[in-house]
Amino acid sequence: MAEAPQLTLGLGLPPSLGREDFVIGEGNREAFAAVEAWPDWSSDLLLVCGPEGAGKSHLAAIWSEASGGRILHASELGALDWSRLAATGPIAVEDIDRAPDAEQSLFHLINDIRAAGGSMLMTARRADPGRWCVLPDLLSRLRSARPVALAAPDEPLLRMVLVKLFADRQIKPDATVLEFLSRRMERSFAAASEIVDRIDRLSLATGRSPTRPLAAEALAGLAGFDQAVPGEAK
Repeated sequence: MAEAPQLTLGLGLPPSLGREDFVIGEGNREAFAAVEAWPDWSSDLLLVCGPEGAGKSHLAAIWSEASGGRILHASELGALDWSRLAATGPIAVEDIDRAPDAEQSLFHLINDIRAAGGSMLMTARRADPGRWCVLPDLLSRLRSARPVALAAPDEPLLRMVLVKLFADRQIKPDATVLEFLSRRMERSFAAASEIVDRIDRLSLATGRSPTRPLAAEALAGLAGFDQAVPGEAK
């Protein structure tokens, strides 16, 4: 009888969100430079936009460390005193496009931040607030922010991101694993995070090293998986 796979507890290590851990490529260079430019911003509001897992939270953490600012989720704003919050210093508000009930609170917070001479970093998935913001007064404020975008990664950046995600879990994959994954997987940060998690869990459950065969097993069935790559020998 074959041995049953070992049970894993899913105790993944937290991602490293320091400045030195941010992987820079053509698709995120502008956004990184904009965050680094604080406090010499051209606007008191910076809107960092990009797809799921693109690095928005990482940039917010880098900015928070540099500015001493507090990081909040938009859904938390309704329970807070905006004027007191604005007086505490710079603020980062994440996922402002995912908390429609917080629009009024966000509007007042922006006003109070400006009145206090402060600055705010915000994150959202889409750059145009007109596509998700309903409150006209808030829309006006958001359109005065400087928008910077995080694009989907090209293949070289995707490989670097995979290396970082594996390193967060104390895994050093073989170069053939990175080559195999980066040429077949969906080119998104969210997909990179998912596949690294699947490989880690499968490796722990089976006691196997994170080799190319194990990577292929983990990748099979995921959206965006290509069985074959043009020009590559089978």
